Amino acid sequence: MIYFAYFIMIFAGLQLLIALLNVVFRVNYGLYKTTADHLISVIIPVRNESGKIENLLNDLTQQCYRNLEIIVVDDDSEDNSREIVTEKAVADSRIQLISSGLPDSFWLGKNHACYRGAKAAKGKYLFFLDADVRLKPEAISSITGYFEKKRPVFLSVFPKQILENRGVKKVIPIMNYILLSLLPLFLVRRSGFSSISAANGQFMFFDTDIYRAFEPHKRFKHEKVEDIQIARFLKKKKMKIACLTGNDDISCRMYDNYEEAMEGFSKNVAAFFGNSYLLAIIFWLITFTGIIWIMTFLPWFYTPIYILITAGTRIFISITSRQKVADNILLHYTQLYNLGLLIKRSIKHKRNKTYQWKGRNIA
Repeated sequence: MIYFAYFIMIFAGLQLLIALLNVVFRVNYGLYKTTADHLISVIIPVRNESGKIENLLNDLTQQCYRNLEIIVVDDDSEDNSREIVTEKAVADSRIQLISSGLPDSFWLGKNHACYRGAKAAKGKYLFFLDADVRLKPEAISSITGYFEKKRPVFLSVFPKQILENRGVKKVIPIMNYILLSLLPLFLVRRSGFSSISAANGQFMFFDTDIYRAFEPHKRFKHEKVEDIQIARFLKKKKMKIACLTGNDDISCRMYDNYEEAMEGFSKNVAAFFGNSYLLAIIFWLITFTGIIWIMTFLPWFYTPIYILITAGTRIFISITSRQKVADNILLHYTQLYNLGLLIKRSIKHKRNKTYQWKGRNIA
């Protein structure tokens, strides 16, 4: 038991080190501005996004980078998303609306919508965005400038998350805590190992020639977490990819309340651990019960050291994620408790094949 307690201390120290590295090596892509004027195809898969799609379209039409085609792919929406997009297209000819359709049961709706949008696109670059993302006017110019300077074939960004109520604050920061305490993001850019990969389907930027060569959304058409699979696949092909954390130019309001966040993350929580529920459970047990092991089996002075290490990890991750430090420290164990509930819910959905998203079963 004593050795396990020491292992927990070492693990916490490694988390602190990785979190620090992610602060030190974070990329300020706002310093980059493209001087080119290539056509960029922005592809937005939409299903029941009437409350969000108009804001994103407004952001896109106000971009400093003007040479855009904006392709909204409707995935059989049951609200008035289509009407909103149609109205915006009248005001700006760069916006077009197409229907996704769903050819067979082997496709997931979002993956097929992205694929359909890519088939219709004419740009040098393909820029996939979720409808809940928000962009400030310089965002596309900055991202394109970084892409052209560093020359990856695929770039993904974890946007700054908009946390408007206590319910989402208890859940959404878990994603950043896991990612930024286990994976030094600069290694995604610099390491050739496919296991060191990360991506976020909310924001994916491709070289069109590479996308058409591999058709990744078609290749992973039934994957609920296609973004990470795409990143790993490209690295296996010896392609250079990059994954960054967002600055203030790129933000996202993923979920509006606690239950939405819990249900949403339940479909992909295992992906942070290589789709291993065993590793997810081990991580949860170590982080959630670690303080008990330290207090019980190690000399007293290890307890304040462990607390300081944990607080330092949360501080560094909050800085990188542009989240409030105080919220994440005060809600640390609440978030870890919810991580346990997420893992339990995800296992139940997997066993019963009851993953639901936007009114569809995606098991």
